[in-house]
Formats: sequence, C-alpha cells, structure tokens
Amino acid sequence: MKRLTTITILLFLCACSSNPSQKTASSDPSADDQAVADAEAAGNQHEMRVRPVRPDLMPSNQWGVDSPLPEADEAASHDDVWARIRAGLTLDRHTNQPAVQRKLEWYKKHADYMSRVAERAAPYIHHIVEELDARGMPLDLALLPVIESAYKPRAYSRSHAAGLWQFIPATGERFGLKQNWWYDGRRDVTAATSAALDYLQFLNTEMSGDWLHALAGYNAGENTVLRAIRRNANRNRPTDFWHLSLPNETRGYVPALLATVEVIANPEQYGVNLKPVANEPYFTQVATGGQLDLSKAAELAGISEAEMKRLNPAFRRWATDPDGPHGLLLPVDKAEKFEQALNRLPASDRITWRRHEIRRGETLGQIANRYDTTVAVLQRTNQLRGNLIRAGKQLLIPAPGQENSAPPAELAQAGTNESAAENKQHTVRRGENLWNIARRYNHKVATLTQVNNLTSDSVLQPGQRLRIPANGDSGRSDDGSQATGRKQVRYTVRQGDSLWSISRRFQVSVAALREWNSLQSQALLKPGQELELYVDQGI
Repeated sequence: MKRLTTITILLFLCACSSNPSQKTASSDPSADDQAVADAEAAGNQHEMRVRPVRPDLMPSNQWGVDSPLPEADEAASHDDVWARIRAGLTLDRHTNQPAVQRKLEWYKKHADYMSRVAERAAPYIHHIVEELDARGMPLDLALLPVIESAYKPRAYSRSHAAGLWQFIPATGERFGLKQNWWYDGRRDVTAATSAALDYLQFLNTEMSGDWLHALAGYNAGENTVLRAIRRNANRNRPTDFWHLSLPNETRGYVPALLATVEVIANPEQYGVNLKPVANEPYFTQVATGGQLDLSKAAELAGISEAEMKRLNPAFRRWATDPDGPHGLLLPVDKAEKFEQALNRLPASDRITWRRHEIRRGETLGQIANRYDTTVAVLQRTNQLRGNLIRAGKQLLIPAPGQENSAPPAELAQAGTNESAAENKQHTVRRGENLWNIARRYNHKVATLTQVNNLTSDSVLQPGQRLRIPANGDSGRSDDGSQATGRKQVRYTVRQGDSLWSISRRFQVSVAALREWNSLQSQALLKPGQELELYVDQGI
C-alpha cells in the first residue's frame, strides 16, 4: 500500500513539472500586482457576445452566453416571474467594473428602492418577459424600464420622453407609436413594449450582436455609439463599451442596468425583498367597439378608475381616442364581466348632455377648456359656423365619450342651432405651420386662426386637428380682415433687419414670424426677402 502511495505521488509531481502552463509563485510582490493589473485589463477588454436576435449575424463560435436561453417548457415551470427572469439572464454583468460596483453599493444602501420598483412592475413584467422570450432576446432587458422610468407608466422626463420605455416623440414616431391630443402610444404598455423591443433588436443588429453597445445606443442613439466605435478602431484602441468615449449619462446608464440585473440575480445578497409575481398574464386586451368614457369602462369592468388608468396610461383624456385604438387593457379576471356589461349597455345610456349658458365676455376656447373638450367639438355639436357666440344663449356640452354623437332633437333645439357649411378637418403633421396649411387650402392664416380659436403666433402640435372652412365660410372679408382685428401685410427685408427688430416694429413675436414664413430657428434674413405678417389693424 505504501509503495502504491509513493508511486502515485511521483506520478503527480512529474505531471506538474511537465505542464508548460504551470507557473511557480513569484517572490516579487510587484509581479503579483502586475498579474492582477493584466487580468483587470483583460476583463476591461471583454466585449459582450451574447446570443444575437438573429443567429446568422454572428459566427457560430461566438455565442458567449453565461447560460442557455430558457426553453418554453422551462419558462412555464416557474411559478414566479422573478425566478423565470433569473433563469433567463444571459448578459455578463461586469461586476469588476468600478461603475457597476458603485451602483451596487448604492443598491445596498437603498434596498427598499428596488422592492418598491419591483412592486410597481408587477402588472406589466410578465407581458414584457413573454415578448422577450418570444423573440429569443435576453430576459435581462425586462429590467431596462427600472432604469428608464422606475416602472412608472406615466413617467415623463425633461427631454419629453414618456412611458415605461421613455421614448422621445421623434423615436416614438419612428417606431410607429401614434401621438395626438387623445392618445400617446409611448405610454401604451403593449404598443410601447413592442416598439422598444423592435428598437433594441435593430440596435443589436447595428452593433454586430454586442448588447452593451446596443444598450448604449438605446440611451444615446445608435449614431453616437457607432461614431465612438469607429473613432477607437481608427486609433487601434479597444472598441468594447468600457473604452468608448460616450456621454456621461450613457457611461452611467449601462452599468446601472448591469447592476440592476446583478441585484435581481442575487436579491438576498443586496437585502432586496422581491415579492413573488405570478408567472401568468395579469391583463388582457378587450375591444371597446369605438370611443368609450374611461370612468364608464371602469364601472363596467368593476375596477377603480385608478386601476383603469394604471393599465391604460396612453389615453390622455377622459375617453379613448375616437379614431382608435379601440381597445382597453383589463385584468384577466375582469375581461368577461366587462364584455358582457358593454354588450348590454344601451347606446342612450352612454350619452348625457349638459347645458352651458354663455356669459358676457366668454369665448368658445374658454368654455372648451372648462369642460375639457375642444372648440371643434363644441362647433360640431352646436352647429356653429365660426367662433361667434352670444351672451345669454346656451351651448350643449357632450359628455365624455360622446363628442361624435348627435344630440337628441329636443336638446338640439335648445342650443344655438345655427346652420353650418360643410367643413374639412386637417390633422397637423410634423413640420407644418399655419402658413403652409393655409396655402394648401387656399385660405389666409387669419381665417384658420379665427375658425380654430387660435392666435396668429400659435405653435401647432403634430396630431392636432384644424377645422378648414369650406368656400364661403372663411370668417374674413375680402381684404383679409376678420374678427381678430388682424390684417395681412407683406414686408420686404432691408439691410440690417433681423427677426427681432421686425417683430418689435410690427408688435408680433419672433416665434410668430418664424411660423408664418416657415423659418428655421437659425435662419438668416437677406435684403429683398419678402415676409408675410398678420398684424393688428391699427399698425
């Protein structure tokens, strides 16, 4: 037995001495420090290579995932969504990076914050995880709204980004999110999630499958990241995220997500209490068959108005958009009750009307604001040809959800009941202004301001609707003057003129001058250039 033991030891020692990769411990401490520095540098140069959205975008030897993506039956085996997410985490969390470590330290000191955010995420996160799984995307991305909006569906930033995924208006429009007076698709839980994942897939493809680059692009825009990558490549520098010159916000944004993923992966380690969330749908979409008052919808479903708004934050007014989408998100267990109640509801029960007696000095715009409606709705309901109203007369005010309904005959007789000419409506597009819309319909700007209760320097918003008078309903006399007391003039720019000096001379705003003449903010005037203005009659 002793002989066998001796042979074994000899064989082990021979094997060690013959291994070319085996190194003996150095007695020089500086050599150890250098080894650690080299290891950290190697870690810094690691580029993310996780399973791309399309496998054909990368060579087969570059999958580089920490764990395989969960199969459908594996995903279904989890009772808790958080457990399902943990099983589907694939991104390298780079916990050795100082920026990630700093965020992890913050989470340790504010463990209750993540618990609160996770509770807010509960109604939405199963849907997001399902969408990610269906596309074969890392489930780490379900935590991106933690960084973007803290899972507040009505979140709105200083840069005008909105919703769980914080789309700015232009990017929302780019990815098909409708935005108008009634509805903002950036806050639509299902529509915005679909758009966000489309954008992330697009970025992943643009960045050759590098998710850290894609995430940086989601924050800073793909061109910012691609330029930084090219800059480093041209200088023979590493092109991984950690070596790129990016905006400070972006340099903190990606580490913040990685730290959040680490906390969800190991909540106990960071003192975070994640309440279980059932791994099943919380809501479902139900058709409304047209515009519907949200408070009435909540009543039919048997839920609070707060819950209705929490699931349907995209609707900006008291009712759904008359032009659609004609659907609401409702708790799964309330959908059938809602559908049955809606089918039983007589059309007359949806319609209630108020009467408003016009006071001296009131305008249609003021009355519309008071009842949270629009001038166009009041004009259509009361068959008004223009904006002229008279003190002592009554206006019919449609209840929420009934702006397109004709009032009962006996109520219509009590209104102003003035005949109306046939009119058109124009939906404002990005870049349009009163001047070019007026030209398109062969009207004067003054005409549009009069019939739409606007001022000549009003700034239009995309999605806003304007009433376009039919022939003979221009609201102006032949010389262009109308009830606002403004007239059209043409001014030829002289040497030394500026927008500011011209605005002072004619007592109008610089913004109005730009709007009337389609001028960009940095536009320079040239002598001989003609400008169109709408000024007070006495000027």
